[in-house]
Amino acid sequence: MVNRNQKKTRRKDTPAVSAKLDDGALIELVVDLGKSESAFAHWKGGAHRTVPFAVSGAQVRFVPYSPSNNLIRHKVVLFPARADDYDSDQSLAKEVSAYIHRYTDVSPRFERIARAYVLLSWIFEGFNELPYLRLRGDFGTGKTRFLLTVGAICNRPIFASGASTVSPLFHILDAFHGTLLIDEADFRFSDEKADIVKILNNGNVRGLPVLRSEVSKSGEVNPRAFDVFGPKIIAMRGQFADRALESRFITEDLGARKLRSDIPINLPSCYQDDALRLRNKLLLFRFRNLGRRQLRSVDLPIEPRLRQIFAPLVSAAPDEETQQELLALAEDYHRDLVADRGMDIEAQVLEAVREALSKHDRPNLPIADIALCFQGRYGEEFGHQVTNRWIGSILRRRLHLRTQKSHGVYVVPMSERPRLAQLFERYGLAPADKL
Repeated sequence: MVNRNQKKTRRKDTPAVSAKLDDGALIELVVDLGKSESAFAHWKGGAHRTVPFAVSGAQVRFVPYSPSNNLIRHKVVLFPARADDYDSDQSLAKEVSAYIHRYTDVSPRFERIARAYVLLSWIFEGFNELPYLRLRGDFGTGKTRFLLTVGAICNRPIFASGASTVSPLFHILDAFHGTLLIDEADFRFSDEKADIVKILNNGNVRGLPVLRSEVSKSGEVNPRAFDVFGPKIIAMRGQFADRALESRFITEDLGARKLRSDIPINLPSCYQDDALRLRNKLLLFRFRNLGRRQLRSVDLPIEPRLRQIFAPLVSAAPDEETQQELLALAEDYHRDLVADRGMDIEAQVLEAVREALSKHDRPNLPIADIALCFQGRYGEEFGHQVTNRWIGSILRRRLHLRTQKSHGVYVVPMSERPRLAQLFERYGLAPADKL
């Protein structure tokens, strides 16, 4: 006889886009907008099928988001319609490359990076750190075209624009855990820019949610953590002031060359069908590879940040040949960064440091000597006298060198020579003779 005080356990319906069940199976939301149907693609033991819901344990029953959901219906977020088979990871990568080349006009190098990024987006949960992609250029240079077409074959693409209010993005990212695509990311208002910077600063490393305060119906302040970790591709005209944030982007500058003649001026609607076919295959790629790709270290003489952001791309590559190609691209990117950095004020100060070291055989290098060398080399470029204090601030705040007072003058002490050697290498300068 059943005790009346014992309540029957009922499973709670939980809307989901992706989940790992207690039996090890994986489920992914699939949506057929033409039929106005949604379900789950279910993967276990190397086989996949479509199910209307999924049970995990005694408490939870996962149900798919409705196809009439406002974000899904208006294609703000895209999903596969099913999991389709393909020949091999290598052949799928070639299909992705052909699709990108057919609809976008970027450099061959960035095409290959974009292909690797698309594959990475489908298995990004297997990594703790992610790079971002960025298209930079004026209007009419193809930024939006890239976002629309390449974004459409990424995992759960979430389309936004600079005209959007940033606040809903926190909720959308937390709910769908997809690839964020932002067009015209040069926000006009400081609060909007601050919000998007929070997403970008916290979104490339797992375990750094953004905390925001929400007010309940009763008026209570309820702090909430939003998980914004995931791939991101943005288009903008300028750059961010935060140099640390800038270093997370792999950037393609557009508009420097003539548009390829085979690129359609007006984007044909058939690209959406092409993208859906690829999303269906990439879903099976996800099932086969999620959690199986190990992070491969990038052992190259390049900047640590570049090693960090290229490692997941290399790890997601479908074969050894593509991995080696990406490693070569990382070295090319490093050389380009060094060349660009050569015009930075930091590089100019380091040149002055190097010259001062060659002229004076002293254990501690006076900042006044560096300022004198800088004035001789670059003084005409500045509309003011180069001061010791200004040089000292660049050494401390931007190059992170320690200075100290010795015999009444400020110097770069002998103990900073190893750090100087690292900086010379990073900025592509020949090492000083007296380091």
